[in-house]
Amino acid sequence: MSTDDREIEIYGPPAFEPGEKVRARKHIRNDGTVAGSDVGDRVVSKGEVGYVRDIGTFLNQFYIYAVEFVDSRSIVGMRRDELVSLDKETAQ
Repeated sequence: MSTDDREIEIYGPPAFEPGEKVRARKHIRNDGTVAGSDVGDRVVSKGEVGYVRDIGTFLNQFYIYAVEFVDSRSIVGMRRDELVSLDKETAQ
């Protein structure tokens, strides 16, 4: 892992805010962090809509967004490049 400042996402503001409506940009499989699901199971489908509940960090480098997906009734940690804002799309 590089410590190059350009790769440290948390030096800037989060891309999403709590309460923001977002859509998954890709299918997400369980990496072992989603309880009640086997490793490798799909936990979020591409296009699924959810809401950012909380924002945390990983390795003091990246933001992790806890997103509640209504249809699948799950809360999944997602990275910035895995999400797109639906609130910002409609505001433009």
